Amino acid sequence: MRFAARALVQAWWFELVLPRVGLGAVAARGRIPRLQRLARRFHGLALDLGGLMIKVGQFLSSRLDVLPPEITRELEGLQDEVAPEPLAAIRELAEAELGMRLEDAFAWVEPQPIAAASLGQAHRARLSPGISADLGFDEVVIKVQRPGIEDVVEVDLAALRRVGRWLSRVRLVSRRVDAPALVEEFAATSLQEIDYLHEGASAERFADDFADDDRVTAPVVVWDRTTARVLTLSDVTAIKISDVASLTAAGIDPAAVASELARATFQQIFVAGFFHADPHPGNIFVTPGPAGTPDDWRLTFIDFGMMGEISDALRAGLRDFILAVVARDGRALVTSLERLGVLLPAADTQDLERAMTALFDRFGGMGVAELQSVDPRELEQFAARFGETMRAMPFQLPESFLLLIRTISLISGVTSALNRDFNMWDAVDPFARTVLSSTGTAAVRDLGQQAIGYASTLARLPKRLDELATRLDRGQVAVRSPEVERRMRLLERSVARVSSSIVFGALLIAGVVLRSTDPVLGTVLMAASALPMLHILVSLRRW
Repeated sequence: MRFAARALVQAWWFELVLPRVGLGAVAARGRIPRLQRLARRFHGLALDLGGLMIKVGQFLSSRLDVLPPEITRELEGLQDEVAPEPLAAIRELAEAELGMRLEDAFAWVEPQPIAAASLGQAHRARLSPGISADLGFDEVVIKVQRPGIEDVVEVDLAALRRVGRWLSRVRLVSRRVDAPALVEEFAATSLQEIDYLHEGASAERFADDFADDDRVTAPVVVWDRTTARVLTLSDVTAIKISDVASLTAAGIDPAAVASELARATFQQIFVAGFFHADPHPGNIFVTPGPAGTPDDWRLTFIDFGMMGEISDALRAGLRDFILAVVARDGRALVTSLERLGVLLPAADTQDLERAMTALFDRFGGMGVAELQSVDPRELEQFAARFGETMRAMPFQLPESFLLLIRTISLISGVTSALNRDFNMWDAVDPFARTVLSSTGTAAVRDLGQQAIGYASTLARLPKRLDELATRLDRGQVAVRSPEVERRMRLLERSVARVSSSIVFGALLIAGVVLRSTDPVLGTVLMAASALPMLHILVSLRRW
């Protein structure tokens, strides 16, 4: 809370006060180093507090839609710096959850964790003979929550909600982003991640979606050794998908792995409507098959705490989005973003349309290898201009859309590392066609409903035109422009501040001059100058 308060005061001073007293250039020159220092301080704060604050840093590092890159870059990699909990604390929690000693629940547990995250950590273990005989395997991984993490999450969410309410009262922020909604999105995702029963159910749903697919698999959930805070899964550790050398040594073609990974990802998104939202290289293995041939392998996904779901509304929005991308139509793309709820209704989209059109004209359809042949300076300049345009837009990505973008971004990075010539445009094309064709019936139904609406509107049109003509004759038609009204209000406030400044200066100077000859009147005038000064301060506060 103290960190947030200091950050808000700093932003108020540098972004509002200094520009209004003619020192905007001074504030602008130090903006990037200032943001970097702020992000570094939060980085340290998150490591000190642990728990949910590390997840906050990771969440913010992905919010390129509302935060400048100077902040997001400093927050990357927080998860990799988490220290593990001692085995004694993990043992105590696991035994309390399972209702038995760890030695009775498992034949063996490795003391050193194989992974430590902000909310929990994982240990290798071996099932007892009775359970392993029923399941057909004995090597497992136990995922255990950090002790007391539920209380930490509760306190952290309370603090974040309060900061969100603060930000909602700051016009400079509230015009740009719905801070309380962001906090609630983050809270919902975090509460799901600490519910291991939910993660186990997600793992099984994912496995069911690919039950008929020989290329994709997931670990088996051992429900007899699973609770809300302890999750036991079959050990599926294999070749890390980004380990190109090990893949090549096993006789597996990295380019084929890239193609299958893209296919599996778009299968999740466009067919199943349920997708893994954190597919970084550490969460995907390439498992060689028993035959040991170059084509005998499968992709194994793990860690199903963060999943995304494609609703009917999002699917329809994606259909329009895909059509716009395929047509390289910047205007249609902006319209699809509005339908997806990404852009706020009052957004001025002309700059965004121009930026999208320029993006399509220059880089549309290029693969990673082709982009690498472009002059880096051109890419950097274009990215800077495009990023400024995007951050200037009053938009905020819904959680489902953000997870979708995050997933595709991570998969794009992995596939390009496996095959620098891989083109995501080609991989998405057949699935995009599936979405367009599968929504054909819905489109026909929507068209019928629109036709009925148009017919109803046409039937009422003559009467409404007559009413409009009557109101025009009487001078009762008012035209409103939100942008013009906003600028007029700003101008009125500026004029009022200037007037108050003149009155303040006149009263103060008159009081100082008259005080030597008429102390009473001079003191009264000087005291009266406090009123216009108070008006100036109040108007400055309304930002």
